[in-house]
Amino acid sequence: MLGQNINDEGSQDENHISYRPEIRIIAEDYEIPQLNRKRRISVLLPNNYESSAKNYPVLYLHDGQNLFDGGGPYGNWAIDEKLADLARKGMGDVIVVAIDHAEEERVLEFSPFKETKWGIGDGKKYLKFLVETLKPHIDKNFRTLKEREFTGVGGSSMGGLISIYAGLRYPSVFGKLMIFSPSLWITPKIYFDAIAFHQPYSTDIYLYAGGAESVNMVGNVKRLKQVLEDKNKEGAMVNIELHIDPQGKHEEWFWSQEFPAAMEFLYFRN
Repeated sequence: MLGQNINDEGSQDENHISYRPEIRIIAEDYEIPQLNRKRRISVLLPNNYESSAKNYPVLYLHDGQNLFDGGGPYGNWAIDEKLADLARKGMGDVIVVAIDHAEEERVLEFSPFKETKWGIGDGKKYLKFLVETLKPHIDKNFRTLKEREFTGVGGSSMGGLISIYAGLRYPSVFGKLMIFSPSLWITPKIYFDAIAFHQPYSTDIYLYAGGAESVNMVGNVKRLKQVLEDKNKEGAMVNIELHIDPQGKHEEWFWSQEFPAAMEFLYFRN
C-alpha cells in the first residue's frame, strides 16, 4: 500500500478542523434481523447540523471500517477530512451513514447472486436491511431529506457491486449511486440485470475505475456505463459521470482522492 497517511491531522489548521463533521456511533452492535448479525453503524453529521434546523440529503456507504478514524489494514478514505474540505467550500451539507462490513463474510454479504463459488450470496438480504431497517431508523432519528432524489448509496470493489444492485433493485429509494472500482468480474449476469433495469426516475451515477487495477476493470466499467446509458433510449433518465485514472490502483488511497469529485457531482453540481 501507499505510504502516505491520509489521516494526518498535523497539517490541519484550526479553520479546517472547525469544518469537520461530527461522528456519532449509533451502535457497536446494531441488529441486522435479515441476516441475524450485528454491526457497527456510524453517522457523520455536517459541522453545522446542531446549529441549524435544516434537513439534509444522505449517503449510505459500505465498508465503514475503511472510511475514517484510522481505517482498516489497507488504509482508509479519510472521509471525515474530505467532508471537512468540502464543507469549507460550501459543499458539506450531507449526512453520511457508514456501515461496517461483515469481515470474513464480506464477499457473500455484498454478493447479490444466490449462487457463488464462495457460497450463498446474502446481498439481497443486506439490501433489505438497508431499505427496510436502517434507512427508516436514520430518517426517524436525524433530520434527513427522505426522498430518493436526496438519498445515495456507494462503495468500492464488492461495495461498489452491491451499490449498483441497490440502485437496480430499489430505484424508488436510491437516486444517487457512487460506484468505485466495482467487482463486475463476479458474474456477467450484472449486464443483463442492467439491461432489464427500468425506472422513470432520474438517477445520478458516479463511476470510477483505475487503469492500474485488474486487466478488465476499465473495460467492464465502460461497458456498464454504455448499458445503462442505452436505457435512456427507452425512457430511463440516467445521468452518468465516468472518471478513469490511468494510474489508479485498487486501493483506499485512490478512492479517497476520488470521493470529493463524486460528492460534488452527486450532491452539489446544481
